[in-house]
Formats: sequence, structure tokens, C-alpha cells
Amino acid sequence: MLKLKIRKGDSVIVIAGKDKGKKGKVLKIFPKENKAIVAGVNIVKKHTKPTQLSEGGIIAKELPINISNVSHVDPKTNLPTKIAIKILQDGSKVRIAKKSGETIVEEGK
Repeated sequence: MLKLKIRKGDSVIVIAGKDKGKKGKVLKIFPKENKAIVAGVNIVKKHTKPTQLSEGGIIAKELPINISNVSHVDPKTNLPTKIAIKILQDGSKVRIAKKSGETIVEEGK
């Protein structure tokens, strides 16, 4: 299993596939499958039968997309960028966009 640089809550842009150019936030990561679910990307229509708990109908939902097909969005330029990890003097690690040098702020912090 690889160490992934994309985390839940990151802003990403699709760089390959049918949704190329779309931007969204990462909702969920599947590290073993090397896939991620991105909001508003790879949407399919699912037909569901009515049950006692819910009524049937057509539901739009996001399916996982391969992580190799997404790239981080640079916070300064809004373009795709690679990520570097910099170790600060106090020993903490910070993710940095390689194009602009801006730090990538995590959603929970």
C-alpha cells in the first residue's frame, strides 16, 4: 500500500478521464484500491426499487476515481500542482504546493 499525498477534504482537479477539468473536494479515500470519491465528479444514475424504508427512484451518486487521475489545486493560482512535504524546525511536517510554495491547509486544522 502506497503513502498517499491526497487526504480527505483536499481540493483537487481531475486531470484525466471523462470529467477532466472538474474541481471538487475529496469526500473519501480508499488507500488499498488507490481510489478516492470526489464531490461532483464521476456521477452516475442509480435506479432503486421502492422498499418499506424508502421510496424508489433515480439517485445520482459519485463513484470512486483513481487517484492517478486527480491532482491537488494550488491555493494561490487554482492550477494543478504537485505536493512536497517540508519538515519545520520544531519537527512538524507541512504540505507545500510545489508551483507557488504555499502551504496546503487541512480542513480539520
